[in-house]
Amino acid sequence: MKITFQINGTAQTVETDENTPLLWVIRDLLDLKGTKFGCGKAACGACTIHVNGEAVRSCSYAANLAAGQNITTIEGLAVGDELHPVQQAWLEEIVPQCGYCQPGFMMATAALLEKIPNPTDDDIDANIVNVCRCATYYRMRKAIHRAAAIKSVNQ
Repeated sequence: MKITFQINGTAQTVETDENTPLLWVIRDLLDLKGTKFGCGKAACGACTIHVNGEAVRSCSYAANLAAGQNITTIEGLAVGDELHPVQQAWLEEIVPQCGYCQPGFMMATAALLEKIPNPTDDDIDANIVNVCRCATYYRMRKAIHRAAAIKSVNQ
C-alpha cells in the first residue's frame, strides 16, 4: 500500500503493508533513527512522535493511519539550527544518562507544553508516563520546568 504524509515538514510517500507500525516506516524506510524501539507495546514511550501535534506511540500506530497526517519526529523538533525549548532545556539540565529513551521523553514533553504551557509537578506526573531505565526523572522534571520557562520567554 502506498501511504503519503508529511514528516518533519517534507512530503513522503512510502510503500509498506498498511499494518506495519509507523515506527518501522520512520526508522527503516525513511532512515530517521532518533525514534527508538523500546517495548513494542506502547508502554515505554521510547517511540513517541507527534501526529498532528499529539504525542503518539509509533510502535503501535499502524502506518495506514499516517496517511494525510503531519508527523514530527525528534529530528524535526528543532527549527533549522535553533533548538526547540525542550531540547535546549535537556542540554542545560544535563538530562540524559544513556540517552536511549530521551527522544521519546522530549517529544512527550513538547506535546505537553503545547497543552499546558506551565505544567505543575502533578501535570508532569499525569502526562509524562514514559519509562527511563536510568531513572533520570528528577533531571527530566527540572528540564520540563526549564523548557516551559524558555518557551514562555520565546513567545
